[in-house]
Amino acid sequence: MLIGVTAVYSFYYVTRAVLDVAKKPLISAGVFDADQLGTIGAMMTGAYAVGKLVNGWIADRVNIARFLPLGLFLSAMINLAMAANVAFGVACALWLLNGYVQGVGAASSVRGLTQWFSPSEHGRVYGFWSGAHSAGEFLTLIGTAALISHAGWRAGFIGPGIACAFVALIAAMLLKDRPQAYGLPEIHAWKGEPHDDTASTREAQLEVLRNPAIWTCALASAFLFVTRFGIKSWGVYYLQEAHGFTLVGASFMIGVNAISGLAGALAYGFVSDVWFRGRRPPATLLFGIIELAALLTMFYGPRSVPVLVTALFVYGFSLSGILAVLGGLFAVDLSSKRAAGLAMGFIGFVSYIGATIQEKVSGALIQANTTVGPDGRAHVDFSTPIAIWVGASFASMAIAATLWRVRAKP
Repeated sequence: MLIGVTAVYSFYYVTRAVLDVAKKPLISAGVFDADQLGTIGAMMTGAYAVGKLVNGWIADRVNIARFLPLGLFLSAMINLAMAANVAFGVACALWLLNGYVQGVGAASSVRGLTQWFSPSEHGRVYGFWSGAHSAGEFLTLIGTAALISHAGWRAGFIGPGIACAFVALIAAMLLKDRPQAYGLPEIHAWKGEPHDDTASTREAQLEVLRNPAIWTCALASAFLFVTRFGIKSWGVYYLQEAHGFTLVGASFMIGVNAISGLAGALAYGFVSDVWFRGRRPPATLLFGIIELAALLTMFYGPRSVPVLVTALFVYGFSLSGILAVLGGLFAVDLSSKRAAGLAMGFIGFVSYIGATIQEKVSGALIQANTTVGPDGRAHVDFSTPIAIWVGASFASMAIAATLWRVRAKP
């Protein structure tokens, strides 16, 4: 179940992150400009925020063995439609719809995992599953970049669309619903661990929305997502413009942090579960300091490839750990497993509001700071967006630190 859910969710990223790689080819082909791409990206993240909240509520009530593959299949079909389109309005509508169906992924995954694993295992299990972010981004950055380089930007949508439709069909045949659906006991009973399951699903979901610690976690996550999506959405374009990398080279460089993110997510789960005995705030602060140092080195350190590679590696490692906890793990710790889907959905809703604002603001700033030199080539000043990305990461770390004394729900 763990491997299956992780694999399926990693492919959600393949159909979500195509636009991140295709930005410069689309701009160079005159299909869209940077401001328009920022708007299209904001359509995705805005709808994704709503989709995570609504689908999180739904995921607590349905068979996720069917619901999770359905979202991926619909996203695959939307990618195929994007390949046939060059109209700005249609692109906005398609990516808006893609954002909503993408919201099925995380909430359904976490809801399934909390049904099959006990609270004492959540850190390691969630850390493993969080590796799907990095695996999916790496597949997109390397595979999609290669497709676009050899066959044009349309291939970047067609390839992932076909691959993810196939994965969705396989997943629908192999995934499982909660243990009780197969005559098995609930996980806490099997493990002999204390668990408060007296509240109904509706009552447990209302508890999530009333918990101030979850709201604080959501705010910290929103600032983290400003940084995360700043680099995720614009990093390839930044390296092409500011450092002169090719599309494949820039994609590989950003892919470095995706590779290290696999290790970072696992390390965070182990550190918080074992070293800090299930306490998330100390591990979060440790990873936050490392992430901020990597960002400062990446953007303000020596301009050399070895330094950049090292900074990207450390950034990806630390970011994945923080993303695991602020992006849902801590909220799930503070909630009943009956409301795990909504807890994940609510965190995602607030987080992607931050990502949406970033997407539009960064796109507008990049477009406004693009000038054409005497040689006829465009030159982009990224200094203002970079300052926003780094500042948001510091704000996230500071807000998360206020949760130092908060304990997980038994």
